[in-house]
Amino acid sequence: LAASLLDSYSPLQSSWGLYLVFGGLVWILVASTRVFLHMLQGWVMFVSVFCFTFSTLLMCLYFCGAHGGKSSWIDAFYHSMAALFYLSAAVLQAHATILAHETLPFKLYQEDIAAVVFAFLATLLYVIHEGFSLLRWKSS
Repeated sequence: LAASLLDSYSPLQSSWGLYLVFGGLVWILVASTRVFLHMLQGWVMFVSVFCFTFSTLLMCLYFCGAHGGKSSWIDAFYHSMAALFYLSAAVLQAHATILAHETLPFKLYQEDIAAVVFAFLATLLYVIHEGFSLLRWKSS
């Protein structure tokens, strides 16, 4: 089991921890601030919880060797969808933060800014992983 795990391990799989950290931070920061645009920030919460859950599930499946040691289109498809979801969530959270600039206390405004930054960082990680997943899938 350990040998098959090391054979199928790539440096990109270590970035899953960053997805979980950045996605979890977006989730926590949006949940801790005052939600006044329910539809916008509800979508951000859905995306962060959905991607956090499915990234954790995929990570467990890969570490257990359920993928059979080869890349599949499912990995590429998931990371493509997650990148699009997170991009939309980051843009909507940025819009909500801009609208809330005058109405929120400064501390909550800073939390919203941090949520935007981490949402864009999570988007970047998903896009990078999507590119490498597509390359791996096409070469296999």
